[in-house]
Amino acid sequence: MSKVNSLHHIVINTKHRQPTLTMNYIKNMYRFIWSRINARGSKLVRIGGIENHIHFLVDLSSTDSLAELMRDIKQLSSKWAKESGLFPQFQGWGREYFAFSVGFREKEIVIEYIKNQITHHKGLTYEEEMKRITIDEGIDLEDRMFT
Repeated sequence: MSKVNSLHHIVINTKHRQPTLTMNYIKNMYRFIWSRINARGSKLVRIGGIENHIHFLVDLSSTDSLAELMRDIKQLSSKWAKESGLFPQFQGWGREYFAFSVGFREKEIVIEYIKNQITHHKGLTYEEEMKRITIDEGIDLEDRMFT
């Protein structure tokens, strides 16, 4: 069996970054996302977020692809969220997602970052956060991506 370490820090945002993920029920969304990651043979390392976006750290299975995993998570969790009644304002996920590869040495730093999303966002908007992260990761971010 092959041994692969394929850690990815992934961020998805709600449609138009509206605060439609009710914090009282956001853990239900986390569990749903975990179930999809697990069903595909990958491993959820950490998940956390606020009303308009979710971060997660995934150890991607050697037999899966990031694009297919994200399509599955976004499609199925969107359907579930609308049908569950827990998120009455939820309209779906934004078109984009952000994914950054993470080295083993950075794993604990990313875990702490994800754990502290609520505190972190008391002084920082989602847009400010993503602009900073993408610059740090060397990604050319265009403002039109925030739709």
